[in-house]
Amino acid sequence: MAVTEVAPDKTERWTAQWKELYAEVVTTGLCTGCAGCVVACPHDVLGYNDSEGIYKPFHLEEELGPDDCIHGQRGCTSCTRACPRFRTWETEIDAAMFGRTRTMAEVDGISKDIILARASDDFVHKTGQDGGLVSAILIWALEKGMIDAALVSYLEGDGSSWKAIPGVARTKDEVLRGAGSRYTYSANTMAYAEAVNSGAEKIALVGMSCQSSVPPVMSVRKAGKPARRFVLNIGLLCSKTFDDAIFEELFEAKYGLKKQDMVKMNIKGVFQIWMKNGDYHEVPLKECHAWTREGCKTCPDFAAEHADISTGGIGKYNDWTLTIVRTDLGREIIVKMLEDGSIIGRPGDDDPGAIELLRKLSRVSRKRWPETAVPEPAVVPPPKPKAPAVDAPA
Repeated sequence: MAVTEVAPDKTERWTAQWKELYAEVVTTGLCTGCAGCVVACPHDVLGYNDSEGIYKPFHLEEELGPDDCIHGQRGCTSCTRACPRFRTWETEIDAAMFGRTRTMAEVDGISKDIILARASDDFVHKTGQDGGLVSAILIWALEKGMIDAALVSYLEGDGSSWKAIPGVARTKDEVLRGAGSRYTYSANTMAYAEAVNSGAEKIALVGMSCQSSVPPVMSVRKAGKPARRFVLNIGLLCSKTFDDAIFEELFEAKYGLKKQDMVKMNIKGVFQIWMKNGDYHEVPLKECHAWTREGCKTCPDFAAEHADISTGGIGKYNDWTLTIVRTDLGREIIVKMLEDGSIIGRPGDDDPGAIELLRKLSRVSRKRWPETAVPEPAVVPPPKPKAPAVDAPA
């Protein structure tokens, strides 16, 4: 993950600390719960509340209360430097990663290539979500020594709770154990300390769109050691996640579907659920909206716009991954994996509907960004003019 550090104006000095982060992000609805601030805090005074429906950082010290920090008063600014929703985050990251800010037409972010890809290994393909691409990339990067560990999500316990939790993958088996999608939230960045304590120096992050902006914002704002350890950033297309309560309050209460009997889920226009007994069910997405996690309601990033490689299962093919290659590193990885047969690729134009859906959902997400915040994340292209009506022949 190459990011060019953009030096601030010499007349400016970054002074924003937890007090500003709390007032401008944590309490305003902008906080996605990505936990970048928690990971970056060098004094370990930020905790993370992952209780159902919350997913937010909080201040641990009592001296100045929940909304201020003694270390911040003394000059520590790590938390605001690591926040991918604080002030001008989008334009800062765009300029650092791509050397420019995006055009209005680039509603899904700046990219180099859009392809369809899948793992060539049948077991990886079958075990992973859609094309199994993310699993294939992590396995390849571990085997090549590009990374020491990856921050991923697992299911808690035996998996029957469907509670997503952050974890570290260091081997092929661990990568495959974390394969598949969860539609409740896991702040995968929170596994950073575990990875470092295990000796990892080259870390990959697999995270939803909000999390994929954490490594580059840390780099451009110089947020300390974590910024230097993230070397690969894989983003997951994400329109929203749901509170864990959706399992009991909707799936079980209305449809009689118990989470301990579920084996797989996906979202393709509907919420798809597969059961242990072989049954398959579809739940209309409009019925799920009431359980949308608070941190997702103002998030403008569907397309994981600041990842090296953004991936998702949208489109007409259930066994291919829509793959957006954004950086030189991302392109290098995909090209080498295609050359050595680790993955199979085909042109993105083979599924034009997927690309159109990518841009449609990106527009929808960007419209959620509130008017009270900086304007850039809400910018979308104007609607296409309607074709003039043609009078029927007499």
